[in-house]
Amino acid sequence: MSEEARLRDDICLMAKSLYDRGLTAGASGNISARLSDGRLLVTPTGSSFGRLDPSRLSLFSADGKLTDGDKPTKEMPLHAAFYETRPQKTGAVVHLHSCHSVALSLLSEVDPDNMLPPLTAYSVMKLGKVKLLPYFMPGDPAMGDAIRGLAGKRSAVMLAAHGPVVAAKELEAAVYAIEELEETAKLAMLTRGANPKLLSDAQIADLVKTYDVEWD
Repeated sequence: MSEEARLRDDICLMAKSLYDRGLTAGASGNISARLSDGRLLVTPTGSSFGRLDPSRLSLFSADGKLTDGDKPTKEMPLHAAFYETRPQKTGAVVHLHSCHSVALSLLSEVDPDNMLPPLTAYSVMKLGKVKLLPYFMPGDPAMGDAIRGLAGKRSAVMLAAHGPVVAAKELEAAVYAIEELEETAKLAMLTRGANPKLLSDAQIADLVKTYDVEWD
């Protein structure tokens, strides 16, 4: 099986797993993943993660031109910004409309520079700080500009009242990280008002050093 065929199958497999577990619903969410020659495979606009066809994924050339497949997601500016600003660290981008992370983004007390409280080691290890970005209309190219404004310093962001976006070197890593984001947001909502014990600054510093976490 060729690299492209394998990646097409992997995108659809991962997407269906996310859909089947209720991490995104309807025709929401989008995934992109880069081939070794720089071409990009992207989930089509208006498609359900539960019923993707590998042969119909949008295919972009290395210089960003659509060459095959269905019309791509309208969130392409968002994906493109991660590949542009984190070229050595981004091989895949995943965007969901997951319930608990969206709910957390709506709360006024959330820290926009680091929206996830440090409840578990794995949220720190897999995500670093998650930047809460303001609301944008879906498909607004300004989302890409907001990502570029971070100058490549964040691998995970949360679009207020919309959903999380995570970039990683490989598709599987991006999927696992966005799942960790949603689970941590769920924990934050479940423990809201209960004064949960957070990881200490020393514990966070140890994780950052040991696992080379981006924490600027």
